Order: sequence, then C-alpha cells, then structure tokens
Amino acid sequence: MSKEELKKVSDSKVTKCIKKGEPIFEEGEKLDGVYCIRNGISKLSKLSANGKDQIVKLASKGEVIGQRSVVAEENVNLSAVAVSDMEVCFIPKEHIVSTLRTNPNFTLEVLRHMAHDLKEADDVLVNMSQKSVKQRVAEAFLYLKNNYGEDEDGFLNLTLSREDISNVVGTAVESCIRIISEFKKKGFLKTSGKKICIADERALKELAEGF
Repeated sequence: MSKEELKKVSDSKVTKCIKKGEPIFEEGEKLDGVYCIRNGISKLSKLSANGKDQIVKLASKGEVIGQRSVVAEENVNLSAVAVSDMEVCFIPKEHIVSTLRTNPNFTLEVLRHMAHDLKEADDVLVNMSQKSVKQRVAEAFLYLKNNYGEDEDGFLNLTLSREDISNVVGTAVESCIRIISEFKKKGFLKTSGKKICIADERALKELAEGF
C-alpha cells in the first residue's frame, strides 16, 4: 500500500478487545470488514451437519481473518472464537475493496494469502483421510509446540481444551481423552492440571510420521 492508502486504513481502524471464549464473528454472518490480530489467538471452525465443530485453523498475532468473505462478498464460511484474550483491529471493507480495485500489488498479495489458506486446507484434508487419529493427535501437540512454544517449566504456552483438541483432529472427545491418557502412560506427554508438556518429542514425531 502507498502511504496515503495506509493512512486511510489506519484512520478507519477500530481496536477491539475480545475475551477468551467470546466470538469475533459467527458462521453465516455478513462481515463489514476484516480483522487483524494484534495479540492473542483465535480458532476458526466450521459447523458440520451433525452439529460438531471442526477447527480448521488457529490464527494468531499478525494474521488477518475475514478477508475471503469480504473479497467474495459472501457470508462468512467459518466462526472465529478467541481461545485466549485478544486485541484485534477492525478495518471497514470499503477501504479494503477500494484498494483492491486500484492497487494491483495489494490485490496480488491478498490472492497469495488466500492461496496459502487453500493450501493449508488441502493439507488438513489429506491428514484427515490418510492419517490415523493417534497420528493426528500427535501432530496437533507438535504443532502447538512449534508455533506457540513452551513456558519456562516446559509446558505448552497455548492450552487447548480436550474438546478443542478433538475438534482440531476430527474425533470424539472421549477418543481424544483416551489417546492423551495413552500418550501419558507411554511417557510421550506429562500433564499438570490442564497444562500439557511434551516429554518425548522424538517419539511423538515418529508416531506422527508413521514410523
């Protein structure tokens, strides 16, 4: 964007604080703009025909959500809910759309972001169809460590509920709890309350990769 375009966006943005568990937007809404995440993490999920949420992505600091709905002028296809306290910037769609129409470099960059999101969605589909539930649970914990890190005691910084983990990997909560219990017995994981620590990363990687 040019300085003038950036100034228009900056002047129009509204900062919002979202508490953990609160929705940013819900599936089926018509969005009047996009959300840029300044702090915190959101889960993006799709409600299936049987009423179960499938988490398709975790979005964190620096990411933009809602752009596909704004560009396509369609109701939003996913729900976004805060999994930690968040600070987001809301940018009205008129400033996004007008810049898309007049700035080809900006348009190309938006298309690249959307193509990247499609690639991630393809990877999720392949994992769902070709990997076992145990492999997907192992991958989920490795993803949380690699993307959100650990605290000083070695526990994962991002603590997802057992229900959220089951919604990430596409299985029943009971199956997820049973697999986590098995991983603990085998020494792959340690827990303290709701907090989880990866105790044997190599073993989890070997399981995730099918060895």
